[in-house]
Amino acid sequence: MTRTARDLVLEHFTWLGGHADVWAVFRDDEALEAVVKALAEPFRDAGITAVCGVESRGFLLGAAVAVELGAGFVPVRKGEGLFPGLKSERTTAPDYRRLRHRLRMQRNSVRPGDRLMLVDDWIETGQQAVAARDMVEECGGRWAGCSVIVDQLGPEGHVPVGPVRALLSYDELLAVRPDGP
Repeated sequence: MTRTARDLVLEHFTWLGGHADVWAVFRDDEALEAVVKALAEPFRDAGITAVCGVESRGFLLGAAVAVELGAGFVPVRKGEGLFPGLKSERTTAPDYRRLRHRLRMQRNSVRPGDRLMLVDDWIETGQQAVAARDMVEECGGRWAGCSVIVDQLGPEGHVPVGPVRALLSYDELLAVRPDGP
């Protein structure tokens, strides 16, 4: 029997101190390959020219999905780290911890007419995805949606971020791993 990406995520997923931990997926080559392919699949025929990912797990997953799709990668940095050139910037609305994040994207990394998607491990409030979408559009790109491992938004939260494709929902995760928060 072939294990699906969803199965492999659930096999490697743990709660640590009330926080979700998906890092073990990155250590297992079979799990990582399956997750990357599954994150790419819903957007395979969507004309994606670049994938963006928010620091840090979004950098890793997004770059891998970009390679899988034969597309470029656009990093979205948090905070003040080195990031040369002209940037588009947004400060998010508060996240689940009531924190605001300053996100930055290099303007020249998005070309007019590019079609971009966001890849990340988890989408909870959608605030980072909304900020990324706004920056992509400000730079002349077109937004295709998000592909994530876990979707905690629910259907009403998808409206501002566009289509969200996920390997599993937060409710499904809690049903299988109820020892969480």
